[in-house]
Amino acid sequence: MKIIGLLPWADWLALGVFFGAWSAYAWFAKFWGKRRPSLMATTARYRQAWMLQSTSRDPRVLDGIITQSLSTSPAFFASTSIFVIGALFALLGTTDKAAELVREFPFAQATPMLVFEFKILVLVGIFVYAFFRFTWSMRQYVIAGVLVGAMPAPEQLAGGAHDRDRIAERTAQLLGLAADTFNDGLRSYYFSFAALGWFFSPVAFMVATALVILILYSREFRSDVLQVLRD
Repeated sequence: MKIIGLLPWADWLALGVFFGAWSAYAWFAKFWGKRRPSLMATTARYRQAWMLQSTSRDPRVLDGIITQSLSTSPAFFASTSIFVIGALFALLGTTDKAAELVREFPFAQATPMLVFEFKILVLVGIFVYAFFRFTWSMRQYVIAGVLVGAMPAPEQLAGGAHDRDRIAERTAQLLGLAADTFNDGLRSYYFSFAALGWFFSPVAFMVATALVILILYSREFRSDVLQVLRD
């Protein structure tokens, strides 16, 4: 409870702006992407086309390999998150040296040791959240691989024994959920860089948060990759 009294109102404001902006942007990217094609919404259409092609292939070894390769990215970031969390807990044991290093910067504000440790714990929470999102993305990709393997043979689909469009749509939707979950974890990494600004000052924290949102928006709605996919 001491942290409530030690943390200045400017820091509470910056922390509220940080999490508010994070939540607001996540909502904006999800719902605005339905009105204006975003990178995630555009790739979703390609997943649908991919799964339709997959229903015509036998065997579906290529589709299984692609699905497995997609799961390696969240697996890598989940492992990295564990290392980062461990490093942050190790930093808690040497906060005096870390705080002294931060004070060397001319624009950094003096911070009580308890507040400095609280800021580290906020970073820990961000990476814990990222870890859970990445591991859930991995599991979703595994389930999607099962759906790909369980697809009926092309002859059965051609004969009308199964609904080809429904099977392709369901598998594509699951792959899309896995990609969205991975994107949530990756977005956490971006915002963790904004949280580093808090160690210097609340103003730097809020400016860094705004810059991260600007970068995310430009990549999801204004990137060259999106332009190529839409052409």
